[in-house]
Amino acid sequence: MKRKIIEVDEDKCNGCGACIPDCPEGALQIIDGKVRLVSELYCDGLGACVGSCPQDAIRVVEKEAKPYDEVKVMERTAKQGSNVIKAHLEHLKEHGEKRYFSQAVGYLKKKGIANPLEEKVEEPLPCGCPGSQVRDMRGKKRTGYSGIEQESALGQWPVQLKLVPVNAPYFHNADLLIAADCVPFAYASFHSKFLKDKAVVIGCPKLDDVGFYKEKLEEIIKSNKIKSISIVHMEVPCCYGLQNAVEEAIKGSGKKLPLKEYVIRIDGSIQE
Repeated sequence: MKRKIIEVDEDKCNGCGACIPDCPEGALQIIDGKVRLVSELYCDGLGACVGSCPQDAIRVVEKEAKPYDEVKVMERTAKQGSNVIKAHLEHLKEHGEKRYFSQAVGYLKKKGIANPLEEKVEEPLPCGCPGSQVRDMRGKKRTGYSGIEQESALGQWPVQLKLVPVNAPYFHNADLLIAADCVPFAYASFHSKFLKDKAVVIGCPKLDDVGFYKEKLEEIIKSNKIKSISIVHMEVPCCYGLQNAVEEAIKGSGKKLPLKEYVIRIDGSIQE
């Protein structure tokens, strides 16, 4: 069928992920440093993501596409919790999509899931970003703790990207680890798995200036003999900005370096 659907200009897209929080249907994901439409079934074509793209890389077009499927969207949305369900329902209401809204509410009733528009729920932070939504994981079963205190693998100070000197001696002939600052809290074996025998810089691509990160990393790479680079960041969309900054920094340095990326889930596991 021919219908409205979003289209991403990959040449303009820089993988910042700013559009993803505005797509509660889950139609967008960052893959290989670019935003992709993962399934036409999930895109309603209303274009809520268009205005949030700072690169003007997303537009609504009319073309042959698979029909939007509200039930499949709800199957996906319901797994992400009440705040995402609420965002999706409000999205439908704001655009006057009464039929889809009715289907969504019907799905919740059928599955015995509370409608968050009919009850008070805990609000996310004002940005509405999935990475800011509250999750209580205290009941999670924990395994694999030996109870033996481990030594720190940190071999330098400072570690924050804003604070490290470009010509710090620990960057010379080093394997460089670039980590999002939430990673060591989520991944229990951060020191032994990632940090050991590496120089490290940390930062938050959501709260800091990613443009500054790119420029500082580029100078570090240019000014030092870096042997390899590893990136470790969280699974939340805003964290992928760190990966993009590193890739741009390497490109700007004019050097060719081995690059590895690791993604940590909020539950503490490594994403395959």
